[in-house]
Amino acid sequence: MRNRVDLAAPGAAKKIAGLLRDTGLVTVDGLDSRAAVLAFATRTMELVRHRDSDSDGLTTIRDTGRHAHRTGFAGLGNGPLDPHTERSGTPNPPRLMLLVCGQAAATGGECLLTDGQVMHSDLFAGEQEAGVALAQARTAFFGAGDGHATQVFTVHDDRRVSVRLRFDKLARWNPIVQPYLPQLRAAAGRHQVCLALAPGQGYLLDNERWLHARRAFTGDRLFWRALGQPLFPMRRGFAPAPTSGRTPMLSEAG
Repeated sequence: MRNRVDLAAPGAAKKIAGLLRDTGLVTVDGLDSRAAVLAFATRTMELVRHRDSDSDGLTTIRDTGRHAHRTGFAGLGNGPLDPHTERSGTPNPPRLMLLVCGQAAATGGECLLTDGQVMHSDLFAGEQEAGVALAQARTAFFGAGDGHATQVFTVHDDRRVSVRLRFDKLARWNPIVQPYLPQLRAAAGRHQVCLALAPGQGYLLDNERWLHARRAFTGDRLFWRALGQPLFPMRRGFAPAPTSGRTPMLSEAG
């Protein structure tokens, strides 16, 4: 798998931290039990508990048979998931997300990842107006009534960029960015990387850089997810690719 780290090798922790800083993505294997997933997660991050997490801090991701049609609960069904940032409707989404396969689907269920740096470069190179508009402060509102006003691309004081996105019914858009949503959706899909994970395999990503999605599936697919803050220093967001060209105005934090 891409960006794979052998967790048993000397220096694995240092390599994980370096890859997350450089590319925002690490792939792992050998996590063949919930206990192993939890042990790895707690060595890497301070777990963030939330609505769907279990008592140990992990979230069990499977088709419950009762959540598929509830807004904001699509991950607990068996349908496809659009590219999104985890916990996008909160003021400060967790920086890291770990997702590990416990049991693969009978059919489908592949994980789909989009590098926000590549998507950002795409929108500025081909549709500069789109990129600039999507960096304007408070042009999106993600979440229910207690959600968060934000923007797709947040530009920090040091010109690094964070991405935050969702496309479901909990996303509302300022008219300024409405014309650019088709380009945004196309760019998020065009650069997806497909991971067909087997039991024990997973990925750890920078939630300010990578979007994740899922294909529909059949069967008793089981995954475990951990969200948290890194136990090592990480700068905010990512450095825009040189091909991004025009630099947008600074956004408000969020």
